Amino acid sequence: MRRLRRTKIVATLGPASSDQPMIARLFAAGADVFRINMSHTTPERMRAIVAAIRAVEAEHNRPIAILVDLQGPKLRIGAFTTEAIMLEKGASFALDSTPTPGDAGRVHLPHPEILSALAAGDRLLLDDGKIRLVVEKASPKQALTRVDVGGRLSARKGVSLPDTTLSFSVLTKKDRTDLEAALDAGADWIALSFIQRPEDIAEAKKLTRGRAAIMAKIEKPQAALCLGEIMDASDAIMVARGDLGVEMPLEKVPGIQKQMTRVARRAGKPVVVATQMLESMITSPVPTRAEVSDVATAIFEGADAVMLSAESAAGQYPAEAVATMNRIAEEVESDPTYRAIIQAQRAEPEATGADAIAAAARQIAETLDLSAIVCWTSSGATALRVSRERPEPQIVAISPRLSTGRKLALVWGVHCVVAEDAHDQDDMVDRACRIAFKDGFAKSGQRIIIVAGVPLGTPGATNMVRIAFVGTETAPQE
Repeated sequence: MRRLRRTKIVATLGPASSDQPMIARLFAAGADVFRINMSHTTPERMRAIVAAIRAVEAEHNRPIAILVDLQGPKLRIGAFTTEAIMLEKGASFALDSTPTPGDAGRVHLPHPEILSALAAGDRLLLDDGKIRLVVEKASPKQALTRVDVGGRLSARKGVSLPDTTLSFSVLTKKDRTDLEAALDAGADWIALSFIQRPEDIAEAKKLTRGRAAIMAKIEKPQAALCLGEIMDASDAIMVARGDLGVEMPLEKVPGIQKQMTRVARRAGKPVVVATQMLESMITSPVPTRAEVSDVATAIFEGADAVMLSAESAAGQYPAEAVATMNRIAEEVESDPTYRAIIQAQRAEPEATGADAIAAAARQIAETLDLSAIVCWTSSGATALRVSRERPEPQIVAISPRLSTGRKLALVWGVHCVVAEDAHDQDDMVDRACRIAFKDGFAKSGQRIIIVAGVPLGTPGATNMVRIAFVGTETAPQE
């Protein structure tokens, strides 16, 4: 199942797409990574979905990544004495610690940590930003606010805090239970919701103990402000544009998306662009022109992956949505301007041996018009550094670890093959040529470049480059 594009596709599974036949259809249509949203999934159901994905993986003999997305803290107001109230602009409204049903003048806020953190001038956004309150006076028992944007408000609506950093952990009791279940089931990536600071990621890393990679969802302004530190602490980031668009002005989101994509590329860590990419395909077999342009923009920027949410999880056309995204990616990457844009955004290599080798391999491969860059990698680090360069030749990663192959399914341009580790350098070159030939990345008589670490099997020791001819019998001729 060789893809004809470098950008990866993440498909969210849900009621419309969580049985094995549909998962197989989505994979055939182009999905490289499957996301399981724990906001709508029990641990038992998650395990069944993971088993179905692994069955599809075994059938096609191709590593597939599983991304388990934790729900994170859901902050909500309490109940009212009536079905709903109307808040008028300029009116006073209190949120307090009293658990009785509210009215047009007050409501219970069952989160004492919020009341303790609020300060005068802070905004509270209710019901996905439809209602906006501004704090005038705050105490640990009550926050007195002024209604800045009014409207109808019913019970249990969500609360967003764009100006307030909360001190509690983003990992709720449910998240910890779901995290352990996901690790036991063999998830490859764990996405953390509503993070605000790098300490949130450090806590998750302690719990995972290297059993899965951590993806930070950037969906709060506080996270965007310390993006560099969050990037250092995490293994990948997701630009969660839906929640970002609630907590900050919508017109700022495109610029934030570009900043995040470029910061991730400089760091050499995967970046996923998500939310409402082909939203109309929930109910329509074709997207709007604006949606196609939105997906194309993320691909032109060099995002590692683009993601479908409700389109594939609950929509009427899940396979068609994946196929559409696949076609958009193929078309963008064949556009004459694509390589020029990708090259213009390339960052200088970091002062490490691995980055120097990766940059040299890319330059040699493009100068000599080589067919592929083949990386022998145990941990996946070599393939990540080569992918950071966004080379024109294809990237083939050979790893003895299935877990590495699965993680790399998210990474731009990486076609991963799980195979027994090489016995020596000659075996490494021979098998690199055979795999490149077998999977269609090189023809007889063409050359490839091989990147590896010596001694073989030593993680993080990228220090060798070799050029080899693919022979008529797929044996190398150096």
